[in-house]
Amino acid sequence: MAKDRQKLIDGLNEDLAHEYNAVISYLVFAKMASGHGRLELGPFFEAEIADELAHAQFLAQKIIALGGTPTTEPAPVKLPRDNRGMLEAALQAEKDTIVRYTERIRQAEEAGELGLKVDLEGLVSDETGHKEDLERVLLGWKD
Repeated sequence: MAKDRQKLIDGLNEDLAHEYNAVISYLVFAKMASGHGRLELGPFFEAEIADELAHAQFLAQKIIALGGTPTTEPAPVKLPRDNRGMLEAALQAEKDTIVRYTERIRQAEEAGELGLKVDLEGLVSDETGHKEDLERVLLGWKD
């Protein structure tokens, strides 16, 4: 059980690093948006920051509750140079996050952390909503 718990803590720290990355990426994307899409994309990206920050806060709290120490390092941030690139990078990040959280749900169940499993399912739901929003924006995007 201790080994399962440590794997879970390590995985949650990976997720936390990616949530930090999302906060930074969305903040920078909001300011880098340019051209005809700037007026729509700036507020769109800014609106995502609060959700991703809330996810980071949740993860840090759970890591501590499980006996771990939250990471303070974000995953590497990539900065595309155009609006489409930013949208595509954000979409891929959301897809990757859903995969990671799905793995974390499995790990939480194996570690006997059923409350955490349910909470992570809620995060998957949030991230799926973000992914769907990005897909809809890209569907009608014209360069």
